[in-house]
Amino acid sequence: MIVQVRRIRPAQRGHSIFLAFWLSVLIPISAMAAPYAAHVIDARSGKVLHSRNADTRLHPASLTKMMTLYIAFEAIRNGEITLDTKVRISKHAASEPPSKLGLRSGQRIALRYLIRAAAVKSANDAATAIGEAISGSEAAFSRRMNRTAKAMGMSRTTFKNAHGLTESGHLSTARDMTTLGRHMIYDYPQYYNLFSRQTADAGVKRVSHTNRRLLQSYKGADGIKTGYTRAAGFNLVASAQRRNERIIATVFGGKSTASRNARVAELLDMGFRRAPSRAALRKPARPAYAGNVASGGGATVAKTVRVIASVQKSLRPRPRPSPSVEVAETVVTAAVADGDKMQASVEAAIAAAAQSVAAAADETPKVEVADASPSSARALAPRPEARPAELTVALVKPTAAPPKPAEPEIVTRLSTSGGQYWGINVGRYGSRYQAEKVLLRTALAEMATLDGSLRKVNQTSAGFDANFVGMTRDTADLACRRLKARNVTCFMIGP
Repeated sequence: MIVQVRRIRPAQRGHSIFLAFWLSVLIPISAMAAPYAAHVIDARSGKVLHSRNADTRLHPASLTKMMTLYIAFEAIRNGEITLDTKVRISKHAASEPPSKLGLRSGQRIALRYLIRAAAVKSANDAATAIGEAISGSEAAFSRRMNRTAKAMGMSRTTFKNAHGLTESGHLSTARDMTTLGRHMIYDYPQYYNLFSRQTADAGVKRVSHTNRRLLQSYKGADGIKTGYTRAAGFNLVASAQRRNERIIATVFGGKSTASRNARVAELLDMGFRRAPSRAALRKPARPAYAGNVASGGGATVAKTVRVIASVQKSLRPRPRPSPSVEVAETVVTAAVADGDKMQASVEAAIAAAAQSVAAAADETPKVEVADASPSSARALAPRPEARPAELTVALVKPTAAPPKPAEPEIVTRLSTSGGQYWGINVGRYGSRYQAEKVLLRTALAEMATLDGSLRKVNQTSAGFDANFVGMTRDTADLACRRLKARNVTCFMIGP
């Protein structure tokens, strides 16, 4: 740049000072403009559809919170913490700069609200509190973030904090962040709907999504995370689904929110054009669970319960001596001492018993049998009474004729639905796009009961009905009750 120096007249001095001020502001900003990088993939197969500077290490800004939330979901899955765990906010977390939820030092808040604040509002104090609650300190949590990133294959990423504010060495790439976004979608689909909520209850207040403009304007967009710092520029990892196709696009270094969103929309359109309509789903392999690592070594610290199956010590008391044993011992001792006397007593008892038997034999009366021949035996045997001369035999009715075989039932229509001809309605909307968007959002929010059902939009004169069909009556009733518990309008549709 050539700078021309000339004498300034007094009348021009005020203008020169004004010009010098703006040059001092604009030149550093332009010098700090972040490099541009982009990466687009087919989420189903992981195939790269477009890439530019995708491996350049840049500042990720709040895209970092995707890893913070991923580890939070991992910790919940492995029992380290629960959504209802009350997290105590530290002074360090409360002092984080905006964007923030406004938490106070010493305050206790459920983990679920911190997750919503980090995912929807991109709150830095909430992200720091999550890291401290899981690993004890933000530094230990950053080490766990790096281990998880390495296990995912994010080879050019280094995390230094849980929120993404600019810090020396805190760098990532567009390719690595796209990989992280794909893992978020397929590893924890039960939580992915957080990234499409335009507003959310964060406990202390209701927060709005930082990416609601793209969610509202781009058909099929359902997440996932924005990021901005002066050093990073305007970053975004976005995902959209249309029919069976899902595209993930990442942009680093946007100049503004509007230009970044426009560029992401172009990349998503490019992805849908280049992606095949049919592709095999190859979900990424979930990274190995690492847990927290103790500061003194490589041992993994986790909340585990050890169960020792072998019995080390019997708690059964010793049996108490039986009194009968002592009595028996006393009797035996007395018998041995008086052996001769007992022998005489036994012989006398035997003699008395023999005399009694002999006397009983003499007094028994004798029975004489007159005749033991067979004829006499027949004479003594009782004879049955004679049968009456006039005997009426009971009348036996003839057996009834067998029933005629029933006529075969003719089936005119065979149902192959297995009873799955019920459904539910989740609202009526002014356009087909709005109905499809609500169906997708509802399916992601209630995957437990709606998995396997079909999303169908019926056009009527009054509007477009958003329906889930192909369900049993019990499944439809359960799904409707669960949706109503989430404040979602719902009613069952019968056959």
